[in-house]
Amino acid sequence: MSKPIVLIAEELSPATVEALGPDFEIRHVDGADRAALLPALKDANAVLIRSATKMDEEALKAAPALKVIARAGVGLDNVDIKAATNQGVMVVNAPTSNIISAAELAIGHIMSLARNIPAANSSMQAGKWQRSAFSGVELYEKTIGIIGLGRIGTLVAQRLAGFGSTLIGYDPYVTQARAEQLGVELVDMDDLMKRSDFITIHIPKLPETTGMISTEQFAIAKPNLRIVNCSRGGIIDEEALYEALVSGKIAGAGLDVYVSEPPTGSALIGLENIQLTPHLGASTEEAQEKAGISVARSVRLALAGDLVPDAVNVAGGVIDESVRPGIALAEKLGQIVAGLAQSSIVSVEFEARGEIAAHDVTVLKLAALKGIFQTMVSEQVSYVNAPLMAESRGIEVHLVQDIVSDEYRNVTTVKAVLSDGSVVSVGGTVIGPKHHQKVVSINGYDVELSMAENLVVMVYQDRPGIVAIYGKAFAEASINIAAMTIARQQKGGKALAVITVDSPVDSAVLEGVKIEIDADLMRPISIFEQY
Repeated sequence: MSKPIVLIAEELSPATVEALGPDFEIRHVDGADRAALLPALKDANAVLIRSATKMDEEALKAAPALKVIARAGVGLDNVDIKAATNQGVMVVNAPTSNIISAAELAIGHIMSLARNIPAANSSMQAGKWQRSAFSGVELYEKTIGIIGLGRIGTLVAQRLAGFGSTLIGYDPYVTQARAEQLGVELVDMDDLMKRSDFITIHIPKLPETTGMISTEQFAIAKPNLRIVNCSRGGIIDEEALYEALVSGKIAGAGLDVYVSEPPTGSALIGLENIQLTPHLGASTEEAQEKAGISVARSVRLALAGDLVPDAVNVAGGVIDESVRPGIALAEKLGQIVAGLAQSSIVSVEFEARGEIAAHDVTVLKLAALKGIFQTMVSEQVSYVNAPLMAESRGIEVHLVQDIVSDEYRNVTTVKAVLSDGSVVSVGGTVIGPKHHQKVVSINGYDVELSMAENLVVMVYQDRPGIVAIYGKAFAEASINIAAMTIARQQKGGKALAVITVDSPVDSAVLEGVKIEIDADLMRPISIFEQY
């Protein structure tokens, strides 16, 4: 079997390739060279990029085998996430790889503004000695405003705590208790602008945050304010910032990000009271190595068919360790449901009972949908596009959670309502330290059998001699029966038999058995991995 092909489209750290390991065929291409990129994508299963490679709709159409796009960094402006989702391609990034580097850069800008380090260095390089021209200020007992107390803002607050500064913060999504833990006083935006001697910004660029610091905000600021943005360009209105700096409404600014990058022709370039860096937030050896290793691990998970918890276009989130063993089970239960369905599916209900119901089990629902559609459609099915397939077919999907489970510690059930009004349901559980998968119910019948690659499910009128009939038919076809379970809901009623066989059973054999025992249901089920 050939190895999956991983295309590295930009220069990444050697640790990235090392983290991928020996299980892949590694190829390289210059992702910025469109003429080279498009043909190289033809048989790629994964592509690793940074910021120079554009994975747009054209590139995605050139990559029919692609399963995952991995961005070794945070920003995804160069990836068409909607087109990737429609094609079933997972998009992953490295959201935490640069948080320390970004926080430290913000601190560096604050320190440099306080002590005029860039200007003093330029003066010295020009052969001058101007000590009095570069008198600065201390951070001690100054008020520092932090806009955004997420991961990076938190790291900045922790690092500033040692300077003896008063920390105030604006973040409508952070509780007072959390802010107090960080030693930050929560205030509104106007209060932060009025009180701060320094401001540092750590929020995403959204419609509501674009231009949130503009003329009105600078008008109420202290004249000694120094403001830093190492977050996203455009959060500070650059024209308003220019006017504030030139007019002396504020004392200084430090920018690492801009509305347009590079900021060619910007009026901010050349001002004496601003310091500019070329988007260096993630530009450390450590951040680049972390990003490469992170996305390499994500690629390994994606190509193994596993869900990547922080994939940006997959519903779900961090998967609790008690939920994770059920992912593969849920996918297989979905396959069995699809195999038992004798008409089109109208709605799907995924039910989680027991201890796992106390956690987010969205991933299990996704896995079940993936399993269902693997046997229903010809195109590639993934955790990404399975919900879209359900939506496009008008299939309603419901999730039910209940912490009560009478017989097993945890039970997951996939139930499908069919167009003819009938219902198909299959339940399963995972037991023991080795996470052994068992099927525990089919269509209301209580069963207990190990999950296997090849199953035959049949329903017939319970009477003597039936087992001998299909046992003989399978033996004559050289089909070995590995295990078997028979269940019934009442004596003399219908019986459901589930037979585990070592190889698929020919349809002609099954049809013969069906006629001989007058079976209501005779379905072969093959559990497979579509990776």
